[in-house]
Amino acid sequence: MKWLEVKVTTSVEAEEAITNIMHEIGAGGVVIEDPNDLKMLNDDSEWDYVDPDMIVNTDKVVISAYFPLMPNTIDKVSIIKDRIMGLKEYNLDIGDFTFETSEVDDDDWANSWKKYYKPFKIGKRVVIKPSWEDYKPEENEIVVELDPGMAFGTGSHETTKMCIEFLEDYVKPNNVVFDVGCGTGILSIVSSKLGAKKVYAVDLDDVAIKVASLNVKLNNLDNIEVLKSDLLHELTGKADLIVANIIADIIIKATYDIYEKLNENGIFISSGIIKDRKNDVLDAISKYFDIIDIKEDGEWIAILSKKK
Repeated sequence: MKWLEVKVTTSVEAEEAITNIMHEIGAGGVVIEDPNDLKMLNDDSEWDYVDPDMIVNTDKVVISAYFPLMPNTIDKVSIIKDRIMGLKEYNLDIGDFTFETSEVDDDDWANSWKKYYKPFKIGKRVVIKPSWEDYKPEENEIVVELDPGMAFGTGSHETTKMCIEFLEDYVKPNNVVFDVGCGTGILSIVSSKLGAKKVYAVDLDDVAIKVASLNVKLNNLDNIEVLKSDLLHELTGKADLIVANIIADIIIKATYDIYEKLNENGIFISSGIIKDRKNDVLDAISKYFDIIDIKEDGEWIAILSKKK
């Protein structure tokens, strides 16, 4: 399959806004190369894994987004340009901005970012370890082997981190967990390793199903079932906990079905919500759930709620 790579060089200040634009326009994947992040990680003696040759002091980042090459892809490029230039109206400095496009094959972009993806810890116990990296776990750490392939979800995104932090506190032994929009399967694998009895990972995307299935095998787990499903449509029975790291509109649409699929006092973790949509999602969830906690990280929020 051919992909169009849209590569933007911009300022650190504009990184988050431009990344959000890429996702909203429909990027199949986004890679962010920020040497300053690498320097920060290398300064932490506990996580000394970055090649010093990669460290550069700069106020620039390179954002590469990948779109399936289709007849309307060029139209998307025009929209992206307009949206980025429109950021100036909000007094956002986009720096010495450059914009490049090129065609790439699956293997080219699926592997090019691996030098930037290293083991890292989330929350109190969970360590995400790329399958090609070595890592010796500390006592009580839970190591998740992951090869993201072409699917979204390396664990580094704010939305995924917040979900994992909630899962650490709320997954209980013998729980049944539904992971809606599973992507790489990372949240399903974390749930299983935290003690869930059974996990159902569902996604509508064929690539996500393939990648999630491979990652489940990579972690030698036999209590996760990966299913192709439009949200919860193919799921039978009920769960003790449902996690949905998707987008605001889909969460709003699925809230009642999630309520119906949860056991009494069931837990609902929702994320993938930009701050501007926070109140919309809270209004929808509050009809059926009691809000327990809200996490915020950058422009993203995650909501922890309990079935009324």
